[in-house]
Amino acid sequence: MAQRLKNIKAVIMDVDGVLTDGSIIVDANGVETKNFDVQDGFGIVFLQQCGIKTAIISARESGVVAHRARDLKIDKVHVGVYPKLSAYESCLREFKVSDEEVCFIGDDVADLKIMQRCGFAVAVANAVFEVKQTAHYVTQKSGGRGAVRETVELILKAKGQWTPQLYGH
Repeated sequence: MAQRLKNIKAVIMDVDGVLTDGSIIVDANGVETKNFDVQDGFGIVFLQQCGIKTAIISARESGVVAHRARDLKIDKVHVGVYPKLSAYESCLREFKVSDEEVCFIGDDVADLKIMQRCGFAVAVANAVFEVKQTAHYVTQKSGGRGAVRETVELILKAKGQWTPQLYGH
């Protein structure tokens, strides 16, 4: 596992069930909201500070996701794409990375094709059975509850780049 983690140059994530707990809240006016974990967000910032590219690939189109992605300065955002494989291949080309250099974090069967190709496949704790079976690593934390941050720390520690006292200076 350590060697796989050392190779990572890009982290690509699903959104619903990974960056969120999977809940989609829609009010009486049809306005959608989602809950994002602030520590996951800081983890994404830490990746970027270490030169690791970040991307989102989501089957759902969502203004909330686009706003959060802009806020976090995520390098590439693909929303409303299904199947997801062509968006993944676009990220490979744009980031100039190989499958082995990608960590993908997913939770549901729509993520399986990417997880079968990438160098380090991560399933969040609340992922479906098939995703957990495919993953190289299953997080202890659930999606929307620190799973992305847990993955970020694994990667940066393996690369010798986890220095939390430097973040924030």
